[in-house]
Amino acid sequence: MCKDIENLVKMLSEVPGLLSISMTTNGFFLAEKAPALKKAGLKGVTVSLHSLKPDRFRKITGGGAFEKVLAGINAAKQYGFNPLKINAVIIRGCNEDEVVDLASLATGGDVTVRFIEYMPFDGERMWGMEKVVGGREIIARISERYELVALPRETGSTAKIYKFANGPGEIGVITSITEPFCSDCDRIRLSADGKIVPCLFDKTGFDLKPLLRNGASDEAISDFIRNAVLRKAPGVETLLNKYHTLEHIRPMHTIGG
Repeated sequence: MCKDIENLVKMLSEVPGLLSISMTTNGFFLAEKAPALKKAGLKGVTVSLHSLKPDRFRKITGGGAFEKVLAGINAAKQYGFNPLKINAVIIRGCNEDEVVDLASLATGGDVTVRFIEYMPFDGERMWGMEKVVGGREIIARISERYELVALPRETGSTAKIYKFANGPGEIGVITSITEPFCSDCDRIRLSADGKIVPCLFDKTGFDLKPLLRNGASDEAISDFIRNAVLRKAPGVETLLNKYHTLEHIRPMHTIGG
């Protein structure tokens, strides 16, 4: 989380036509930044939390402070960020034994836990298809303790949402590998180094910086972005059908998480 992130949020909140601003964060500085972010206009927060075991959490994150992340999640609840989500990437041989415990965080109804299949975006390049825990397996594990009811999937949504049958709360699974949703994907990203990235699974990026630095018109910028979207790669489903496996693509942090 950059030093003056609340100033950026305030600037974005003043952009006409922008309906909502949300943030994905590792939660490290969230507790101390929560009041300023809320005042600046931030609506939703998603916190990455891949383990509830402090030692394992530190190993996964390369030394992250487990207690500070929990404090950040509690602060987000206190200041009423909505939606409030927890993202957990599940990796076979690492943290699949915590799926049910992580799901239990959602039973209070004040946070949604989303389970994400392992994808080829890790910084350590430990990626391998054999480490993917599929969405169906994740739901099966949770269903051993909680009865779940599937909700209709919204067009363009990355997650399949389930509610607890006997109480409040929801969980989600993002099945980018085992059940891709490329056919109605409408996501586009601007990377940290100024490139338009229409598809996470494509190494191609369309550099927007020269136009911005040379004072290009709004029309020229719009045309550039439109052309980038039209050149969007077919997606992970096509790659898997063709090659049956995936190579490491990029560290996720290079495109902002």
